[in-house]
Amino acid sequence: MDNLTQEQRQYNMSRIRATDTKPEVLLRKALWKKGLRYRKNYKTLPGKPDIVLPRQKIAIFVDGDFWHARGHQDNPGEQITSNQDYWQKKLARNVERDKEVNDELTEAGWLVLRFWESDIKNDLTGCLRKLEEYL
Repeated sequence: MDNLTQEQRQYNMSRIRATDTKPEVLLRKALWKKGLRYRKNYKTLPGKPDIVLPRQKIAIFVDGDFWHARGHQDNPGEQITSNQDYWQKKLARNVERDKEVNDELTEAGWLVLRFWESDIKNDLTGCLRKLEEYL
């Protein structure tokens, strides 16, 4: 069971950022430095991509390792010990939604790139190189 009260859990969850995360800001600053202009959290596209290069029709998502079940796509939530049913369903739905958004954007003619937060933190130049392959 959860060792926090409902109010404590709500407060903790409310502190989790959806936009302007550290990896996102790192990637955006690197793109800006390279002279690439972008839009952030583009609401008109499905999935509201974190970064969009409209001229090149590239949608970039920065996925959190936990929230998008990195390394656990086959069995999301397996690393969790409490309230497993809830978390497995939630993380599985996140992975499923990612695939749906990718398909929808690809069908609309967009290139979709997804970067893991840990890859951006550990190998920002590698992520930029991958993006430059498509430019």
